[in-house]
Amino acid sequence: MPRSAALTSQALIGLGPERLAELLLELAGSDPAIKRRIRLAVANATSPQDAVAQVRQRLSTIARSRSFLEREQRRAVQQEMTLQLEAITGPIAQAEPAAARELLWQFLELGNNVLGRCDDSSGVLGDLFRQAMAQLGRLTEAAPPDPATLAEMVFEALCDNGYGVFDGVIAQLKPAFGPEGLTLLKSLFEQLAEQPVPVPPRQEWQQVGWGSGGPTYAHEREESSRQWTVKLGLQEVATAMGDVDAYIAQYTPEQLRFPRIATGIARRLLAVGRPEDALAFLSRAAPDRSRWPEMEWEDTQIDTLEALARQDEAQSARWSLFSRCLRSDVLRDYLDRLPAFEDGPAEQRAIEQALAHPSVVQALCFLIHWPSSLARASELLLKRRSQLDGDHDGLLGAAAEKLSPAHPLAATIALRSMVDFTLANARYSRYSQAAHHLRSCERLSQRIADWGEIPSHGAYLAAIRQNHARKSSFWKRMQEIGMAQAG
Repeated sequence: MPRSAALTSQALIGLGPERLAELLLELAGSDPAIKRRIRLAVANATSPQDAVAQVRQRLSTIARSRSFLEREQRRAVQQEMTLQLEAITGPIAQAEPAAARELLWQFLELGNNVLGRCDDSSGVLGDLFRQAMAQLGRLTEAAPPDPATLAEMVFEALCDNGYGVFDGVIAQLKPAFGPEGLTLLKSLFEQLAEQPVPVPPRQEWQQVGWGSGGPTYAHEREESSRQWTVKLGLQEVATAMGDVDAYIAQYTPEQLRFPRIATGIARRLLAVGRPEDALAFLSRAAPDRSRWPEMEWEDTQIDTLEALARQDEAQSARWSLFSRCLRSDVLRDYLDRLPAFEDGPAEQRAIEQALAHPSVVQALCFLIHWPSSLARASELLLKRRSQLDGDHDGLLGAAAEKLSPAHPLAATIALRSMVDFTLANARYSRYSQAAHHLRSCERLSQRIADWGEIPSHGAYLAAIRQNHARKSSFWKRMQEIGMAQAG
């Protein structure tokens, strides 16, 4: 039976334009989606005004839909909206920039409708709206509306931004706003803040939830939502205007004591050359250092001390941070700033600090990646092998690989730790991996002359054969890789 001809561009071109047109019309007659696509392609090529009308009509049709989108319907809507977005940001934007800007805004306004009618856990539709938002600044600059109109549009969008489609819109449109537009937008949010949410008579209260303080009612939720909208809106406006103090003013004194919030404020203050104020905010929100470090706070504190030319304090903060979390980048910064010939002793002191660190996981991670520290990593595994957690297979596997050439006993300890965890917890999915670890141990054993206090390879195999004899699936994996006589 002869092979059918492949569908290639050249093969289709060979049919000639008349035959291709007939085939396309035939397909368009049986599939509305293909028909719309062909009509839009023709309009893009011949009449931008017709393309604008088609896209506007199609977006309006999608906006009127109310039914829930199942998986296949969601895929169809995503393909349809991608087609419209490409037309807006491509041919229409080139020929009719003002219309393209209006259509893109209409596209973004579909967010609440489309995302509210489906399960977008994959994020495909959300990504599509983010792509559209990324084009908004360019299209708005090409055909900007007057500042008052733009401020009103953005204000209304942010007041109904339930799915976050318009997140970041103020920053995107900063050039188009100009000082006048940003001032108008700020006044709109301030006016909203002064408008109280109407409270209905008690008998008309509508319960919409239940929190730690008791029932939550509709007017309370609306008030909370309004406050949040005002706060975020004024903060974004302040950021666009470069007004750090206005940004800070949106937080309560209690919120300013949260390390995460204080860190964000300090970063903004550093950017405008106010390191003294930055340090004051950081100091008032110092985290509990007995717990895991607040990395962003710690890094910002160091940058602030450097900006204030308080190098000794910055170095002290770096050493303190390294001692607690063993971050290699922090140690490198610390060593790079030491006087000549002091970095060597300091590096050895850091390695000793790592060996004594409470977390053997953090210590091992640091030592296997720090240059010329594999011997100390081997020492760590030998001395603290009882503290190893074989569930950290990524770290222990990397350690075994790096230590195998020069430190076979330490590599064996890392491999055995993963095997012990797998068998003790009956992790069936890891049985094949554990069997390969044991084969690696067998190969490493041939280069180990002194086992010290650690059981030899034969003794270890005999022990796991006795303790895990009933794990037939594991022993089957051992047979498959040629270790049928294990133990």
